[in-house]
Amino acid sequence: MSKVEIIKHPVEKVGWSLKKSAWSAAIESLIVMIFGIFLVTWPDVTVLVISNVLGAIFIIAGIYKIINYFVAKGQEDFFNNDLLSGVLALLVGIAAIIIGEDIANIFRIVIGIWMIYESLVRVNTAIKLQSAGIKVWSYILIIALIMLALGIFVTFNNGAIMQLIGWMLILTGIIGIVGDAMLIQQINVVVDKLTKK
Repeated sequence: MSKVEIIKHPVEKVGWSLKKSAWSAAIESLIVMIFGIFLVTWPDVTVLVISNVLGAIFIIAGIYKIINYFVAKGQEDFFNNDLLSGVLALLVGIAAIIIGEDIANIFRIVIGIWMIYESLVRVNTAIKLQSAGIKVWSYILIIALIMLALGIFVTFNNGAIMQLIGWMLILTGIIGIVGDAMLIQQINVVVDKLTKK
């Protein structure tokens, strides 16, 4: 292997890693946008389905752990907590199904925190692009700051209804896809600049 190949390999690895991250982010943004469409079109049904599915998963897991505790004679094992965790999972599952509508508030906070996190990741990307001398960094930063504002609004606004959150997710998804597409287009430029260093 020549010296040129040895030097070039890590740069190619960086390029591949950047492309993988950008495409993953774009797919994630698309999923968020689709989810937002569901919330806008069928808000009550979407929240109810999610709470029922989560509730069913917890109930099944809880029953399994309780049965497993007695089958495996867990009472003879000081370190077997399947009975306790099983009962807890069962109660959480039942609560999720019974108070499905109240889960909307928790759901709103989780979505808002996720939006804030994604925007901060993009701020970090913009800073790195700026240090590499890539011109589109400012656009990605603006997109990230818009996402951050939307995330803060959703997280701390108790009156944010599901349809509004749905529209926010659609907007976040579109903004994310645009930003990721811009990043994908600039990856080769980044790799070229790193190669010349």
